[in-house]
Amino acid sequence: MKEKLEEIRLKSKEKIEQIKNSQELNDLKVSVLGKKGELTEILRGMKDIAAEERPVVGSLVNKVRDEIETLISEKEQEFKEKKELEKMLETEKIDVTLPATKVKRGSEHPLNRIIEEVEDLFVSMGYDVVTGPELETDEYCFERLNLPKGHPARDMQDSFYITPEYLLRTQTSAVQARTMMANTEKTPIRVICPGKTYRKEDDATHSHQFNQVEGLVVDKNISFADLKGTLEIFMRKMLGENTQLRFRPSYFPFYRAILRSWCKLLQMRRKRL
Repeated sequence: MKEKLEEIRLKSKEKIEQIKNSQELNDLKVSVLGKKGELTEILRGMKDIAAEERPVVGSLVNKVRDEIETLISEKEQEFKEKKELEKMLETEKIDVTLPATKVKRGSEHPLNRIIEEVEDLFVSMGYDVVTGPELETDEYCFERLNLPKGHPARDMQDSFYITPEYLLRTQTSAVQARTMMANTEKTPIRVICPGKTYRKEDDATHSHQFNQVEGLVVDKNISFADLKGTLEIFMRKMLGENTQLRFRPSYFPFYRAILRSWCKLLQMRRKRL
């Protein structure tokens, strides 16, 4: 009986390895484990075996049954995975002869659109658009604007220093200073300076980086009336022609320091002329 069980085990294992489809596997399962299968026939013949040998034979039958069932389950899983793979390959295949899928075009960033509108407006009024480095020196960021080290106005711009000399610019006024220094021919200046600026902010409602647009006009017969008229045109262009505007004076020590610096530069220029 033991030899018969071993023969069934080895023969079933060999057949399972050679099976190529689910139908053949199911036929084998019926022929070995079914109601009329080989193992079932052995169990039915247990009555003809001596009583002392029945537990041993029964244990061997169960062991062979478990092994064959495990092999069949593994084969079924293999067929299942293969079938799923074939299905996936069939459904996900790509026809390379078809036209490519049209890629949706992105839109321009709202901030960039606003900056371009501002630039177009001022260019139409005769201004030049000037840019400068975002990594600026302390000299152009503060010293050239009449803000020496220790000046209280610097406290309002707690900044990102890379080295003791270089920092991320806190305003685009540095570009104005560079523009005036580069104007060796002493021609009239009419520029705007748009760009990114950086300041350390402890207030969660403010970003450490923001965009800024500054304007500079240096010429004869320029007054605050020109400044007011320019601001009116700018605001009505950006907010609408029917926008109601109100101008009021405001004291800001930082701008006062900048105005003093500009006055000094203008005085030096007039002396040279």
